[in-house]
Amino acid sequence: MVTANVDTTSESILFASVVLPSTSSQTDAVLLAASIRDHAGLFAHAPIWFFVPEYGEQLSTAVKDKLDSLNVKLVPLEIDKKVLRFPLGHYPLIAAAAESLAQGTTDFLVWLGTNTIVLQEPGAFILPDDRNFGYRPVHHTNIGSPYDAPLDPFWRLVYQWCEVPEERIFPMVTHVDGQTVRPYFNAGCLVTRPEKGLLTAWRNTFLAIYRHRSFQEFYEDDERYAIFMHQAVLSGIILRIFALDEMHELPCEYNYPLHLHDEDSTPNRPTTLEECVTVRHEGFYRDAAWADSIPVRAPLKQWLTRHLPSP
Repeated sequence: MVTANVDTTSESILFASVVLPSTSSQTDAVLLAASIRDHAGLFAHAPIWFFVPEYGEQLSTAVKDKLDSLNVKLVPLEIDKKVLRFPLGHYPLIAAAAESLAQGTTDFLVWLGTNTIVLQEPGAFILPDDRNFGYRPVHHTNIGSPYDAPLDPFWRLVYQWCEVPEERIFPMVTHVDGQTVRPYFNAGCLVTRPEKGLLTAWRNTFLAIYRHRSFQEFYEDDERYAIFMHQAVLSGIILRIFALDEMHELPCEYNYPLHLHDEDSTPNRPTTLEECVTVRHEGFYRDAAWADSIPVRAPLKQWLTRHLPSP
């Protein structure tokens, strides 16, 4: 249940994410919010909603104050503890809550993983008039289904539960390893029109099936199936709701995985972070030598240092 008041003023874009009461999540949240305010250009003043799952622990006062100074709305949300214990199980629930609150208040809801940093004005988040959903492919194949191989048992189950029309399955190229797979969408960078109900359908289907016995053997065989179950269900629901001509693949400069830069052998590999519009990371700041190990120029390096907590 959502328990906070949010501004209902209509905006073209609304950014939403989640912040957990952990050091890394709070650091990520501050970086994301500050990067929107400083680098998002025309969208720098767009509403930012961070949802805070309620399960006893609290955000630090310093982080609350910092987010408040960045005009971020913190929205408490009650989530069943069983869901919180499942890998990334909170993602569909929080995204659906954001969609519900955003209806009638914005043209586009931009759902971002907290470990996102915005580096340039993200103009592609304003979708063309005939498109209802913007996305990036997953970073690499992982548990994805190669397009030229028979559909495996896991994805067959996902497609059955999500009621995916066979004719909607199309080839998609992953972001970093450049493999062609059946549609497999990254859950940390989504643009949708709230009235379409995508994220609510994601939540409802995920809750209906994630603990079903038919999936347990996959979790037991390979933990990646549990870790990426939320993303597999999302992919199935997207295919059920949207036809291909309603979707818009965002440019490769969006949602770039900084932590996979060394593995990127595609022609689109950026030379420096400044070439990207938004990047994802896995806590680069935990490496004391991060400033010497990631491809970033001095001004952005200084900006990052300024918004990171003191050692």
